[in-house]
Amino acid sequence: MKPLFLIDTDTASDDAVALIMALRSPRVLVLAITTVAGNVAVQQSTRNALYTAELCGGDVPVFMGAEKPLNRPYQSAHWFHGRDGLGNHDYPAPKKVPEKLHAADAIIETIDSNPGLVLVTLGPLTNIALALQRNPGIASKVGRCVVMGGAPCCEGNVTPAAEYNIWCDPEAARIVLPVELVGWHLCRGEAALNPDDINHVLSFATPQARFAIECNSRAQEAYFEQTGEHGISLPDPVAMSIALDPTIVTQQSDHYVDVETSSELTLGMTVVDRLNVAGNDRNRAVWAPVLERGKKTKVYWTIDNKRWKQALYSTLR
Repeated sequence: MKPLFLIDTDTASDDAVALIMALRSPRVLVLAITTVAGNVAVQQSTRNALYTAELCGGDVPVFMGAEKPLNRPYQSAHWFHGRDGLGNHDYPAPKKVPEKLHAADAIIETIDSNPGLVLVTLGPLTNIALALQRNPGIASKVGRCVVMGGAPCCEGNVTPAAEYNIWCDPEAARIVLPVELVGWHLCRGEAALNPDDINHVLSFATPQARFAIECNSRAQEAYFEQTGEHGISLPDPVAMSIALDPTIVTQQSDHYVDVETSSELTLGMTVVDRLNVAGNDRNRAVWAPVLERGKKTKVYWTIDNKRWKQALYSTLR
């Protein structure tokens, strides 16, 4: 039996490529897609998810979810992905409409009906936190929870300390941890698609390959403006590739992880107890809520970049 996937997304350009990877994979079955406010408003995120699913010929149900973080005003990432999240190319409206059930309820029902499924999150964790608040018991029924988020022990991409998905709704992230954490550092450097990689993808001449490059046009510009690095960085597809095949990970370790929710300077920072000092006397009081859970987050540090790109290519051909 194929592994069953449930995907939660704030569908912008890299999310769309990650959805293509899952929907076109012969190895898994995507049961549902749930959408959340993040890169773009949840209505646009839903439209983008429906459009991407149709591009793949998929008939997967899409459920619209939270319009804003749990306790904070909503802040988009239009500056990175464009006003529509897909590089401002004015893609046509999808033919289908979202299901009527709220995403948080769809998450609960899907997990309850399919214990052991793989939950992959590509945006802020608001929907997952809402589902856990309504039904905490679903946590034990999830086989894996692969989260694209965080900047473990490195700089952030929205503040010096924080990665966007976690920073957008840090309270939700705190509720959802521990998970399998795929930080944004894994899409940089050699993992980013360089000009030769981009031309290689375009040579496939499939609708999915053209869309994958085109919809990331603004993201490519923004990545250079932000980092000085040329290419297309694809954090969500990297996370999806790990969800599909965790053997591409080359270095990982388990640690207590907490998320900063109050500091103006480090809001949304994913704080990793990499040296295992959280339980020391000077730290125990602050880390007590995390320590009491008794479970650690699996943090991925490095991947096989060649294998990740090959996985992407095989999807888009």
